[in-house]
Amino acid sequence: MSEREPIAVVGLDCRFPGARDAEEYWALLMDGRDGTGRVPEQRWDAERYHVADPSGPDSAHTARQPGRSNTVRGGFLHDADAFDPAFFGIAPREAAAMDPQQRLLLQCAWRAVEDAATAPQDLAGTATGVFVGVMANEWAHLALKDYDEITARHGSGNGYFMGANRVSYHLDLKGPSLAVDTACSSSLVAVHLAMNSLRWGECDHALVAGTNLIMTPVINIFYTQAGLSAPDGRCKPFSGSADGIGRAEGVAVLVLRRLSDALADRQPVYAVLKETGSNQDGRSNGITAPNRWAQEQLIGSVWQRAGITADDIAFVEAHGTGTLLGDFIEAQALGRLTSGRSGGSVALGSVKSNFGHAEGAAGIAGLIKTVLALHHRTVPPSRFAHDENPKLDLPGQRLSLLKSPLRLPSGTVHAAVSSFGMGGSNAHAVLASAPRTVHRTRPGAPGVFTVSARGPERLRANLLAQADALSRRPGDQLAQLCWTSNRVKSRLPQRVAVAATDLPALVAGLREAARRSDDPARPGPGRRPAPSVAFAFTGQGAQHPGMAAAWYRSCPAYARHLDVLDELLAPHTGRSVRDLLLEGDADIHRPRLAQPALFAVGHAMAATLAEAGIRPSYVLGHSIGEFAAACVAGALDPADAARLVARRGELMETLPEDGGMLAVSLDAAEVEPLLAGRRRLGLAAVNGPGRTVVAGDRGELAALADRLAERKVAVRPLAVSHAFHSPLMLPVVEEFRRACADIPVRRPDLPFFSTVHGRELTGEEFLDADYWARQITAPVRFAEAARGLFATGVTHVVEIGPAAVLTGLLARLRPADGPPVSLHAAHPGEHAPGHRPQQLFGELWCAGLTPDWDLLYADSDRLPRRLPPYLFDASFRAWRSGGGPDLPEPSASPAPRSADTTAPPRADGGQSSAGEAPDPLAALAHRLVCRIGGHDPALVHDDSRLHEDLGFDSIQAVELKTRIERELPLLGTLPVEELLESMRTVGDLVRYLRDRALTDATLTLTPEGTGR
Repeated sequence: MSEREPIAVVGLDCRFPGARDAEEYWALLMDGRDGTGRVPEQRWDAERYHVADPSGPDSAHTARQPGRSNTVRGGFLHDADAFDPAFFGIAPREAAAMDPQQRLLLQCAWRAVEDAATAPQDLAGTATGVFVGVMANEWAHLALKDYDEITARHGSGNGYFMGANRVSYHLDLKGPSLAVDTACSSSLVAVHLAMNSLRWGECDHALVAGTNLIMTPVINIFYTQAGLSAPDGRCKPFSGSADGIGRAEGVAVLVLRRLSDALADRQPVYAVLKETGSNQDGRSNGITAPNRWAQEQLIGSVWQRAGITADDIAFVEAHGTGTLLGDFIEAQALGRLTSGRSGGSVALGSVKSNFGHAEGAAGIAGLIKTVLALHHRTVPPSRFAHDENPKLDLPGQRLSLLKSPLRLPSGTVHAAVSSFGMGGSNAHAVLASAPRTVHRTRPGAPGVFTVSARGPERLRANLLAQADALSRRPGDQLAQLCWTSNRVKSRLPQRVAVAATDLPALVAGLREAARRSDDPARPGPGRRPAPSVAFAFTGQGAQHPGMAAAWYRSCPAYARHLDVLDELLAPHTGRSVRDLLLEGDADIHRPRLAQPALFAVGHAMAATLAEAGIRPSYVLGHSIGEFAAACVAGALDPADAARLVARRGELMETLPEDGGMLAVSLDAAEVEPLLAGRRRLGLAAVNGPGRTVVAGDRGELAALADRLAERKVAVRPLAVSHAFHSPLMLPVVEEFRRACADIPVRRPDLPFFSTVHGRELTGEEFLDADYWARQITAPVRFAEAARGLFATGVTHVVEIGPAAVLTGLLARLRPADGPPVSLHAAHPGEHAPGHRPQQLFGELWCAGLTPDWDLLYADSDRLPRRLPPYLFDASFRAWRSGGGPDLPEPSASPAPRSADTTAPPRADGGQSSAGEAPDPLAALAHRLVCRIGGHDPALVHDDSRLHEDLGFDSIQAVELKTRIERELPLLGTLPVEELLESMRTVGDLVRYLRDRALTDATLTLTPEGTGR
């Protein structure tokens, strides 16, 4: 870190007239289009305040009519009041009281951070600064003119300072947070302050913003009276037809970092800020008049500190308002520095020619134009360049207006930006093109792309936006784009994950997911309980040639874990289990190799998931799967387990291959009597109702099968080499007991659901030599163990193994009336796709878990790439007219009003039916919550969180307390601390009030929910 360290522009977002985002902004500039238009009817009655400029030889001396503007045009944002309050946890009534500039800043800041390939949540709690340039506060004048209507919400909804503070609060940013008002130079001065803050180490990221909304005709009238307003509402900088200022709106946010930090994180960089500066005109020939000497001194000093001269500057983005005096002075000040340069002229332009003067956002509008020009290595043309003002003598100053785009040369290119305030505060910046970086890609590397949103409608819109953008990206960036989406797009409740090995398949998958999101049967996220995960390890019979080889090839972490296990097993198996799996060797079916291989695959999968943060709270194993389960539970060391499973398989392979196994569609209780007297048969597995397995001598199995066929009972022989878990295994039991004798005996660290006992192990039971010996012949009581597992309230069960054997059994055993349990198979079987690990991580994430995505990607794939930022819901509207005090208020879009007669919705989204008596206390709580927050009652449920979902802050909590005490006076004064503790959800609030009511036997409630 140094005092002169360059600062990288790593992210940006903007809205300007005629451009909803940075991509449209660039297109507007390159096309040379006009973004101005007529004053929207929503703002004020433009004709009422309009008077045409007088014409004729004496017009300059004609008195201007007071209270009138000479224009009905300007640069206006479309739907400037559109906002997504629920996204930020803001109650509708609070949002309606907020200055729309705050609303625009919030959404723009979020999108800019995402554009920096960073999740906004990752900046929470960090020393990130917020610097906002703003000069308009007209909302306050409109919102606070009726003193009787002022509420606590209006205090936080207004004021310059709240623009910055609002962003810091909702994104939980702990660095400097301030608003800057130096009039038209506000946002470029904010950039100057942010650069210094980064260089001093005061913050590590900085969000720099500018905002301007035109809500009343006040400034238009002022400009007209001062002779500064262009009648057609257009700025024509440096043009012979320049006749004044056309006003404009806009909002923009830049994300800045120290260049060294950005490069260390391999973050994409748009351009580099080399130096900035600010000064004041001092006493000139008028406080609103520009000062040539001050401008010249500032520009020269900034160039000197940046280590450049006029010869190094390729183009200058000028202040360029289109006033005759302002253009003349700026051209003279620049010309003093550029007129002696060698080579050609410096390109000169001003974005104000495209849509007008954005005032508080003007500096950042020009800065973003310059940043994008350096990024695209092209300078857009200047509107009105064909009508250059000859009095400015631009050629003599070695300055030129661009009539067509200018292609910038390769190598480092420098540019400069100026912004001057009406009161004399000036700002200037020097930028350079971003340093060239080269990053390797892995063509064909798979990935899983994640998209998340607050609700189903936004999910669909964002899926389609990502699909459209990805369809235009290079195919070799697939894994990097997927990794970036995991990093940036994975934190919201409505989720879709699409795994793919090529971009066309990914784009098709995203579009198909968008189509499915329209399905009305698609479940919402609901309020999930805290996740608890169980690993269920597959037993023998799941093996197949090449099993889970896709995991090794597509998941570096799994490959690493399998390599370790291969080394542990090799001394006992005599060959590489890893090579056996990767080569697809049919010897995998031999017990001496199948059992070690199943253990290796299961343990490596479990270790990979655990490393990714998916750690089990419970374990369960089917037969040989119990060894990997024991390792995960901490009861066995992997080295000991490797020796035991190899010896177990070796011993079983020495037995005669005269046994078999038979699946019988009867309950175990019905099968056991049929085994009486058949000493060479035994109950091998109880997998569920009507799912019993018998094992033993093939001849006796055939006789049993014939008998069952006579009873029309379905049976199915299993393809196995031996009669596992049968009396035929007895000859190896004692030998295996001796092999287990020297293993350390430890209690599992996790609840271990034993399929030997059919239940969780108790504190007095151990996985010792007797247990492992008994396991060889004992029936696998999977159904009983699984029922015990479900009784714990587990939320997710992942089958760990090379095939989905247990998942179907678990689905049938899952209680129909219990809490939902999400079931997943790590590897569905031999026909699973080559990117199955990516699919699994996506499935687990969609089910509410949070994997560490890095485990799926090689280092070269973990490269941030820009993705389209979030698309917000635009259905909420709230605006106030800027008409005069004697005019009626036009229709605004107020916060939704609660329906006091509506019965409170239940947590399942339904409402009390006509036959149900509504709970009066619940009705009261819901009515007050909806009224205070301005929420639609149909969207407020018992499980709605007051703070996160409904936007209740301390002010609204106190208002709720006051309302409850007024409605239920017999409850007395509610302690604030108690009430706040009870306010996690609406249901919690109802339960708190009910408990308070029960302590007062005299309190009764009317059906409307009022006390008496």
